[in-house]
Amino acid sequence: MTYKNIQKTCIYGAGAIGGWIGAGLAAAGCSVSVVARGATLDALITQGLRVSSGPDTRSAAVQASASPAAIGVQDLVVIAVKAPALLDVAREIAPLIGPDTIVLTAMNGVPWWFFQGFGGPYAGAPLKAVDATGEIAAAIPASSIIGCVVHASCSVDAPGLIRHHFGNGLIIGEPSGQVSERVQALAELLQRAGFTASVSAQIQKDTWYKLWGNMTVNPISAFTGATTDLILGDDLVRDFISKVMLEAKEIGARIGIPINQQPEDRHAVTLKLGAFKTSMLQDVEAGKAVEIDALVTVVRELGQLTQVPTPFTDALLGLSRLHARVHRLYS
Repeated sequence: MTYKNIQKTCIYGAGAIGGWIGAGLAAAGCSVSVVARGATLDALITQGLRVSSGPDTRSAAVQASASPAAIGVQDLVVIAVKAPALLDVAREIAPLIGPDTIVLTAMNGVPWWFFQGFGGPYAGAPLKAVDATGEIAAAIPASSIIGCVVHASCSVDAPGLIRHHFGNGLIIGEPSGQVSERVQALAELLQRAGFTASVSAQIQKDTWYKLWGNMTVNPISAFTGATTDLILGDDLVRDFISKVMLEAKEIGARIGIPINQQPEDRHAVTLKLGAFKTSMLQDVEAGKAVEIDALVTVVRELGQLTQVPTPFTDALLGLSRLHARVHRLYS
């Protein structure tokens, strides 16, 4: 295919971020399909995909189906599910992927492909925390993947109805760091769709930097119910968060993605966003499985891989995991 003509697109996971991206692609003239089930599927069929921003709501007609086979091979597949749902996606995604399909992973946390195309001593290393059996890597061809880091806040008001709060950034990149024809074409499409899209020469670094901020605030919000301003406004909690972040910073330095900031620098950025509920707190309130493994368990695994002690990360993981298990949101 000619990547300049990305037309057939499918959103796998029409939640907050997936719905927001899908509506933008539809506005850019793409033919948008959505894999959905239950009340979301019904809403998409009867009312289309709707996104509210401020007082305005726009609606996009999409093809919605519970069956990837009914949708068929696509030019672009956007995976925007939460990490706990990814294994089920991997088991069903094959009908959507052809030899030239781009698979864009717009997800939180460290992805299973993190070390694919990444040089250095850990090149190709699998990450058990996010792909325990290797089934995800086997199902989604590494050659199809383009990574995506989302800098936006969205929530689901109702099935098929997404609310966009703030932020418009999408950073995309080949796992290899190559500035390819297809990644440039995809960036241009996303820009036409109204996103502030840019191409990264090392998407793993952008992924790690985002994780550096939300691997702490997300799970703490989940087990306390607190918004970000309250979390960072408590001196003791903020100090604990900083210690976790320093462990992650050392891990990043050892795998070749150093962060040239201190935790307090990142806290200042988060505080400027005001009081908001993290995506993980939204999941807890909705009774949905939480993505602890992609945000915290994987950092512990990377600590073991790089021989960085992680006592504060371990404490955060234990508390987060225990809370989620008690509430049946993590297995």
